[in-house]
Amino acid sequence: MISNQESLNLSPFMAIYDIVVPKDNMLRQINELVDFSFILDELKNKYCLDNGRNAVPPIRMFKYLLLKSIFDLSDVDVVERSKYDMSFKYFLDMAPEDSVINPSSLTKFRKLRLQDMSLLGMLIGKTVEIAIEKEVIKNKTIIVDATHTKARYNQKSPIEFLQEKSKNVRKAVYQIDESMKENFPPKTNSNEINDEVDYCRQVIEVVESQPQIEMIPTVKEKLNVLKEVVQDYEEKLSYSIDPDARIGHKSADSSFFGFKTHIAMSDERIITAAVVTTGEKSDGKYLQELVEKSKETGMTIDTVIGDTAYSEKDNIQYAKKEEFQLISKLNPQITQGGRTKEDEFEFNKDAGMYVCKAGHMAIRKARTGKKNQGQNQKHTYYFDIEKCKICAFREGCYKEGAKSKTYSVSIKSTEHKEQEAFQNSEEFKELARTRYKIEAKNSELKNRHGYDTAIASGLFGMEIQSATAIFTVNLKRIITLLKEKNSKGE
Repeated sequence: MISNQESLNLSPFMAIYDIVVPKDNMLRQINELVDFSFILDELKNKYCLDNGRNAVPPIRMFKYLLLKSIFDLSDVDVVERSKYDMSFKYFLDMAPEDSVINPSSLTKFRKLRLQDMSLLGMLIGKTVEIAIEKEVIKNKTIIVDATHTKARYNQKSPIEFLQEKSKNVRKAVYQIDESMKENFPPKTNSNEINDEVDYCRQVIEVVESQPQIEMIPTVKEKLNVLKEVVQDYEEKLSYSIDPDARIGHKSADSSFFGFKTHIAMSDERIITAAVVTTGEKSDGKYLQELVEKSKETGMTIDTVIGDTAYSEKDNIQYAKKEEFQLISKLNPQITQGGRTKEDEFEFNKDAGMYVCKAGHMAIRKARTGKKNQGQNQKHTYYFDIEKCKICAFREGCYKEGAKSKTYSVSIKSTEHKEQEAFQNSEEFKELARTRYKIEAKNSELKNRHGYDTAIASGLFGMEIQSATAIFTVNLKRIITLLKEKNSKGE
């Protein structure tokens, strides 16, 4: 039940916050910048309004998720810190003497309350709305790019993953007290997953029986991770190879297993749209969706800047239709020819190779066709048939007994004459130089807000992580822009 959720806090100790949380504290600034009642409005239909026990306020639960993203903390650690950090309690609208939630409540909140919500679009829309209202977005340019996030569990088997996490705990303990080796149970030689989970539970019990060791930060951090993995198993979540994650390629010899987030960002470095996909998806296919979502937030767009992945024929035509300049260098190998959409492979711009629907990259390419007959010439890409023979997608793609698997693309660079002329202009070159801004934003998401690795499995978990991380970086950027604006006396 969530009746009376917005009542005033009448604690006699609230004045403490005026002393210990300064006006320039980031969490205080966020609280003053954002009216979080929109979260309550969105979640009301997920709660009973007149029956049952009072639930933890949904705004507070959402703010816990936000704190996880701002400070890159686990569920357990964000709750632990909110016990003693007065800036956390202030941000959470708690009285200094209030008790904190159980960390397991955050898992339930994500699964039960946030399902079926377009949280990512809603939070981005809210920050852009604030930015436009505060007049810190003035430019009509957006920059587009995609950033990758590795799956939480990568490509290890379930047993291998559990073994790795329990090993990390033991190593951390041994660095404190090597004699603890005698306390741990013998490792299981079974190949049964349940036996490995039981072993992990025993490791947890041993460490928890030694509070003087358990409370040491290096041990506690590893122990919390192991607990979360075991809890995932107990709640029947995917703790093995992520069913939604896919192989993506950063270059010809560099790949990852996970997800992509396709991002649009204003010239002022505020993210205006995002789409989360599996890792093998092509960047260029999402330009139109990013532009449309950016417009829905209230953005006016006259220029879109991206790398070569966005110079597909469909995008050039879309730019003409919507009357904006597309600053994206041509790549003659991007067009897919006459295939149906279901038969198209994805082009990886960094590797200069095509990737099949299973996520496997071509191993070499060759130019084929007669010289001086450009319409007949093609680039032919060759795939590793040993992988094709055992591929789950081989039906209709690989012919049994074939000695090679190829994918050919007609060379049609002449169809892009106007774009080619534009990309040689000084205006194009000047605008293209600003693309670095979005790469810096991707770096901020990964290095400061844990976006390098997924904190949960599946696309739904990735979308929640994306929503809170982008909401965080946008609010931080708005606060910075407002400070600059005030310092100039605007």
